[in-house]
Amino acid sequence: MYAYLVRRLLQFVVVLFLGSIAVWAFAFALPGDPATVLTGPDASDAELAATRERLGLDRSVLEQYAVWLGNAVTGDLGTSYFSAESVWSTLLEHVPATAQLAAIAMTLTLLIAIPTGLVVALWPRSFAGRLLQAYLTAGLAIPAFWLGLLFIIAFAVELDALPATSDYVPFFSSPGEALRATILPALAIAVHASSVVARFLSASVREVMGRDFIRTARAKGVPERRVVLRHALRNASLPTVTIVGIQLGGFLGGTVVIEAVFNYPGLGRLLYTSIGERDYAVVQGGVLFVVAAFLVLNLLVDVLYAYLDPRIRLA
Repeated sequence: MYAYLVRRLLQFVVVLFLGSIAVWAFAFALPGDPATVLTGPDASDAELAATRERLGLDRSVLEQYAVWLGNAVTGDLGTSYFSAESVWSTLLEHVPATAQLAAIAMTLTLLIAIPTGLVVALWPRSFAGRLLQAYLTAGLAIPAFWLGLLFIIAFAVELDALPATSDYVPFFSSPGEALRATILPALAIAVHASSVVARFLSASVREVMGRDFIRTARAKGVPERRVVLRHALRNASLPTVTIVGIQLGGFLGGTVVIEAVFNYPGLGRLLYTSIGERDYAVVQGGVLFVVAAFLVLNLLVDVLYAYLDPRIRLA
């Protein structure tokens, strides 16, 4: 187990370094110049040059990257070009909102995916099985943002039951208000994610149900419910753990459009606004944070998988 952890940590460092290069290249390739945006279109060449020097944009690309990476390693992600606030403090203001949205969305995903995957795997030709297979196909085909717009029209405009825009209400301060404010964007995210997780779980359950130990359990007279829940689902959940971890990591950075649709004050909307403002410091810091969070979650999932299945760490 120790050797496996060391290998995964080394991979984590290498991938994070490569990710930082991609983040920097992405921000550098964005059209527009933050110095021009800050000084205005009527600024003189001297004012523009002074602004570029103050922001460090007059240096070479490699020098800018080296300075940024060195500061990022020490926890300094820079300062916002527009608010003059620390990028790290700006991120910390928005990360709790996205984390809460991701947690609620993942809870809904599992509540939908587990029973759906079991029904599709065990009774694929029943009416419920065919209906749920249609749901899985539609969930994969319909974009989350389009589903979010449909939810707004149905539940906010027509029924006037839920708010069209979502505010961040800490869950532990007011659980009811927190759920009311985030249920629509969380459900829009969960429909697609549950379709992915349910398909993997269904395929795993079907594969496990054909193994010898399942036939042995049935031959011993073990009740079918216990065979499914204790033997089949327990073994089929191992590969599903990886998919759940990937989906959760994607929630942290992949909710940009959903947060923009629902005007939700999370990390996704912050990045969306910062890209429009050419606030490169916030864009770079935010995307690097998302990459690091995604890699950490995948590392934890791999460690959990290795703990549950010793064959992984011995491979």
